[in-house]
Amino acid sequence: MTLSIALGTLETVMLAGVRIVAFLVIAPPFNHKAIPAQVKVMLALGLAIAVAPTLEATPSSSTPAYVGLLVMQVVIGAALGFLVSLVFSAVSAAGSLIDLSGGFQMAQGFDPGSMVNGAQFARLFHMTALVLLFASGAYQIVLGGLARTFDALPIGEALNFAALGETLTAALTGMFVAALQIAGPLVVVLFLADAALGLITRVAPALNAFVLGFPLKIYLTLTLGVFVFLALPHVVESLTGTAVGAMLGLAGGG
Repeated sequence: MTLSIALGTLETVMLAGVRIVAFLVIAPPFNHKAIPAQVKVMLALGLAIAVAPTLEATPSSSTPAYVGLLVMQVVIGAALGFLVSLVFSAVSAAGSLIDLSGGFQMAQGFDPGSMVNGAQFARLFHMTALVLLFASGAYQIVLGGLARTFDALPIGEALNFAALGETLTAALTGMFVAALQIAGPLVVVLFLADAALGLITRVAPALNAFVLGFPLKIYLTLTLGVFVFLALPHVVESLTGTAVGAMLGLAGGG
């Protein structure tokens, strides 16, 4: 029994696999160092084979043309992955705002697994978001959005870099807005606590507000941070839809 595969189809599958690999290396939750590179490559190859029936074979006429398509797929996959990573960075950014307001920023550390540099709440929120992406099946929605980008931006088409700049700008703005929406109420409460301590110091100068302020802000942060933590499942669900919409918008702009 002989098995024959058209060269154009094989090239198309390989180009799709390159786009998916570049995406998985950068986009959460697949960019975590705990996921081996072999798993990412096997997952990319499996997804490329799965979407192959929907792809139109684009055989290259020469080696330089194929290399150009290869580089373009790397750029597209990396751009899509960075866009998803930027959207989900709102969770760790919200944790950093809480750390800064609550006085935990002095215990800042670097997590080599998730490549996040932050204090307790930043790393906690980031790891919780990764767990929720896997536990809730949201990663499947992200992969489904990636597969749909092949319809909006086929293999043979180039990426519109003007649309890429606009989409990244909008995603960066949305990331800051989402971080403020997540951590904003707690930050306001901590600011009011600082203002109250300042007023107490003016009324009773003998009272050391700094000694009283640190345990009070830590107590408020740990107590009210629980409510922010409980809202993370809804936040991750909303950010998943935002990330998929951003990917399709970028691909559609190509």
